[in-house]
Amino acid sequence: MNKIKCIIVDDEPLAISLLEHYVEKIPFLELVFSTENPILALEYLQKNDSDLIFLDIQMPELTGINFMKIVGADQKYILTTAYSEYALEGYEHNVVDYLLKPVSFDRFQKSVLKAQERFSFPREENTNFFVKSSGQRHRIGFQEILYIESIKDYVNIRTENDEFIVLDTLKSMENQLPETFVRIHKSFIVNLDKVKSIGAKKVILPEYEIPIGESYRAALLDRLK
Repeated sequence: MNKIKCIIVDDEPLAISLLEHYVEKIPFLELVFSTENPILALEYLQKNDSDLIFLDIQMPELTGINFMKIVGADQKYILTTAYSEYALEGYEHNVVDYLLKPVSFDRFQKSVLKAQERFSFPREENTNFFVKSSGQRHRIGFQEILYIESIKDYVNIRTENDEFIVLDTLKSMENQLPETFVRIHKSFIVNLDKVKSIGAKKVILPEYEIPIGESYRAALLDRLK
């Protein structure tokens, strides 16, 4: 898979941490550098390649606008800031999109898909993704997954042979999964390719029975058509 090399430049450590977390979820992104100091980012770019920069506009050492003027149009940018009034000025440069903080994963995903369209290589169909569970990163193939269950601030990804407890939300999972997955309950997503049968109130998977939420029944039946 062709990877988009990206860097993150933001003077807020929490903002960097969030974006790093989001980048890890996108298979076609590769984080090569992140920093709170835009001067260090300029030094990095003098010696290293990058395709896409997640750039905060309002930084004390050097504003994002001036940063783009220095680096130039060789880079593509996704601007991140808490101040919407900077958006129009940012679009004068080679800006793909503009993200207003706090950035949701759904909005982030739409933004990077837009960035992917700007590159010459075609978008590829993803067959797996990475998750962090028990201190390790695991590659999980979509077709291994039976169901995903929401457990407070975590999700349990149940595969045919294992389970992975991940700090994430069911909504975030929905945004990463292919169309074979469907939400059938406020706490469950199932892989339709693994469904053996569907009853009035439950879906039967190999070794598991998952309840169907009343408000999700119509959408499930519509998908099955």
